[in-house]
Amino acid sequence: MTPHLRSTYRAILRELPRRTLSNPTPLQQRIREAFRTGTSEQAADPHFEQRVQEAEQMAQYARAQRTYAALVKRYNPGMTMTEKEKIRLTARRVGFDLPVAVEGAKE
Repeated sequence: MTPHLRSTYRAILRELPRRTLSNPTPLQQRIREAFRTGTSEQAADPHFEQRVQEAEQMAQYARAQRTYAALVKRYNPGMTMTEKEKIRLTARRVGFDLPVAVEGAKE
């Protein structure tokens, strides 16, 4: 396996969820087999360079998706909040403290 191909393989694996080497996911097994068979068929396959470029693009796309998810989580913290929590935080932002509601009481 050439150093360029090895770095592409590692870049793809870096973007996948971490698993132990003894217990890989089916996706990791498929990627490993594709790269393992790719080294022996390198000279015979006329589309080998295209496949390597596609693998690089997949790694870059996965990295961009991970970065996007981290940025959305960072700059949109209200996505995971309940409506009551959003209202309480909005009230605190303008200087009000909402009274603590008693569970089971009528609203």
